[in-house]
Amino acid sequence: MNGPLTAPRVPEKGARVLVAMSGGVDSSVAAALLVDAGCDVVGVTMKLHGDGADVPDRPCCSLDATSDARRVCEKLGIPHYVTNLVDHFGHDVLDDFVQEYARGRTPIPCVRCNTFTKFRDLLDKADAIDARWLATGHYARMGRAGDSAVMLRGFDPSKDQSYFLWGIDRAVLARLVLPIGGQTKAETRDIARRFGLRTAEKIESQDICFVPDGDHVRVIREHLGIDAPALQRGPIRLTSGDVVGEHEGFAQFTIGQRKGLPGGFGAPMFVVEIVPADRAVVIGPREALLGRGLEARELNWLYDAPAEGSTVQVQVRNRAKPSPATIVRLEGDTIELALDEPVQAISPGQSLVIYDGDLVLGGGVIERGMRAAPSRRLPLLAG
Repeated sequence: MNGPLTAPRVPEKGARVLVAMSGGVDSSVAAALLVDAGCDVVGVTMKLHGDGADVPDRPCCSLDATSDARRVCEKLGIPHYVTNLVDHFGHDVLDDFVQEYARGRTPIPCVRCNTFTKFRDLLDKADAIDARWLATGHYARMGRAGDSAVMLRGFDPSKDQSYFLWGIDRAVLARLVLPIGGQTKAETRDIARRFGLRTAEKIESQDICFVPDGDHVRVIREHLGIDAPALQRGPIRLTSGDVVGEHEGFAQFTIGQRKGLPGGFGAPMFVVEIVPADRAVVIGPREALLGRGLEARELNWLYDAPAEGSTVQVQVRNRAKPSPATIVRLEGDTIELALDEPVQAISPGQSLVIYDGDLVLGGGVIERGMRAAPSRRLPLLAG
């Protein structure tokens, strides 16, 4: 990065801010802090699921959560609206989730939701009510590099959510406010108690909002039918090719998984590859999980793209330790990276997020991991 980071621009007193309110403590406190700062705050809750028995019973994205958001807005003396994004969510997130598992990949629905549903549609709502600013309760921070708004990791490493935000439109950053990104969860709860918010002690959602029972295979079966290839029996085989068992559908597995695998080996075995064409699940010892390189696609840059040969830090899973890497190839929306140290369980469909220290440069969707580091390009010789 060129030049020092500086503090972000913040909404001035009286500025209208649209706050995305999930009904949880984080978005509640984000709204409260903006009200306390004298902003003209409007709360909006996104309806992502249809009515009836399919509405998940979760701390967010449920009917009770919408009610909590409304009552927090009443407490704060601000208007509250509900916006119906059921169709967008179904197309952008749920359909993609099912299709990715059908391809033997492991998607992250929260990234898809942030990228294609939440921020895109919320910005439209902000424009409709003449709100200059959009705020959320994510644990990430905003800053400035020169004249550009940039995104930074959250202050608390244990709560940092920047990993899930790499896909949003870069243009959103100039209007984005993240009021709680510079504090810990405990501090957030303390602020909620100080404001007397009903969500102060509310548990936080840990699971996928549309998989309330944790059974993602059920969701796939309901959408693709019981005859879908991803739900049919297939071989469990070693990296050598030897068949050592049978599974009931490769959609039940993800890279790095131990549960549900045959035993009797001298060392723990893990899923190291899924081969949809053969309906095969390939297993191996822990060392077979290690990768020294990866390829990702569908790149989105929140800051200027680094050049080939640059050294960056990358994460291939949320909460993973950042890993130093070198950009070997950067062409269009595809990147190849050589990792300085082996990284475990690089999973197609998961997110690659690229950092320069705390600065979020961008990210992409992992296409494949590589056991060996990709070769670095040689510079062209003049003449």
